[in-house]
Amino acid sequence: MMGFKELTPGQVFFNKQLEYLDARAVDALIDDHYTEDALLMSGDLAIRGRDALKEHFRAYLQMLGTLKIDSLDKFNETSDSIYFEATVTTELGQVRMFDGWVLREGKIAYHFTGVK
Repeated sequence: MMGFKELTPGQVFFNKQLEYLDARAVDALIDDHYTEDALLMSGDLAIRGRDALKEHFRAYLQMLGTLKIDSLDKFNETSDSIYFEATVTTELGQVRMFDGWVLREGKIAYHFTGVK
């Protein structure tokens, strides 16, 4: 996984997210980074709540196998949001993906995700 060296609050949050994913620490990821009623949404799914998110992330990481960020192509943040685009390689191949997180009290309340 790759991260930042000079850290803004959003970059600290992003790096910790990568650490959780790399360790496949799904329970810690969701409990520490997502609100109780968090919504994960893409063009194909809408999942709400920590229990459902844990189930989704376990299955998602298993499906991907390996997960390597090849490049962080865009990153932007405000006090209550983070957006990034990255090129990643998994056992399914290489893709460009994007995520947008809307934060409430330092945790993800809304997570929008997709692949280009």
